[in-house]
Amino acid sequence: MSSAANSDVDPRLLRSRARLLDAAAALLKSGGLEAITVEAVTRQSGVAKTTLYRHFDNIVDLRAATVELLLPSVIEAPAPGPLRDRLITLLDRQAAAIREASLQVAVLAWLATGAEQDAPALTALRQQLIDRYRVPFDQVIETAEARAVLGDLDVIAAMSQLLGPLIFTELIGIGRVTPADTVRIVDDFLYARTRDRGR
Repeated sequence: MSSAANSDVDPRLLRSRARLLDAAAALLKSGGLEAITVEAVTRQSGVAKTTLYRHFDNIVDLRAATVELLLPSVIEAPAPGPLRDRLITLLDRQAAAIREASLQVAVLAWLATGAEQDAPALTALRQQLIDRYRVPFDQVIETAEARAVLGDLDVIAAMSQLLGPLIFTELIGIGRVTPADTVRIVDDFLYARTRDRGR
């Protein structure tokens, strides 16, 4: 909402929306997405159901707005340098972000397996999450050096190959991704890409 639009909105509506989102965020952190129900949010926030439905069409919209509120900021791309070093640094940062904010993993799992795949709020949130993850990869992979080494590469496919092991490890709880793991993931990725190109 723009500041002009905000000035036209009843402050009570802004407060009730904030209370609903605060309650939903607390429920999300303590019990996961399934803990966010209309009953639980209205009980915890003290806001009536009718007011909740003025702000959110359904529970999916409320969950999506809550997750959007808690999304981490975009991870900073590594400084210019050799492609391998930049990819390793980027994966180290991603691994740290996943460790520190398990919400990211929960969100990724929900978006990947959610029953409401076609809900507009969920579709928008999924795209926003992809865009946030994509920014630093674009900054590393869309360079002349990267194109020379990797060829014409789909950034989303590269993200899947590089982030997949990090997310999978965290999702199933088989341990922590170490710096040695990120080096191996990057080296395997680069080897496969250069081998496919006959280098």
